[in-house]
Amino acid sequence: MDEFNKLIAEDRPTLVDFFATWCGPCKMQAPILETVKNRVGDKANIIKVDVDKNQALAAQYHVQSVPTIILFKNGEAVWRTVGVQQADILEKKIYDHQETKSDERGVNA
Repeated sequence: MDEFNKLIAEDRPTLVDFFATWCGPCKMQAPILETVKNRVGDKANIIKVDVDKNQALAAQYHVQSVPTIILFKNGEAVWRTVGVQQADILEKKIYDHQETKSDERGVNA
């Protein structure tokens, strides 16, 4: 849990896939996440959390269906979805949240 908290607290976006081994859609999501990981490289953390092995963590983030995907940045959940998501959508969400607020001010100045 400490490692999880450390990862989601980073300025770099962290995409978390809450899944279950018995879940069919979760099995479909896994190769899509690998594609996203290959595309974004070190621009984001992508981690998987087994809800059956991490029930307290799943409860903390109100995960009621799997797969649930939550994007964190600086310890805050900035985007959340349920169900299988395509690589392009996930990649766009990561890039949408990649810039820091100071970067955004610089672009708009």
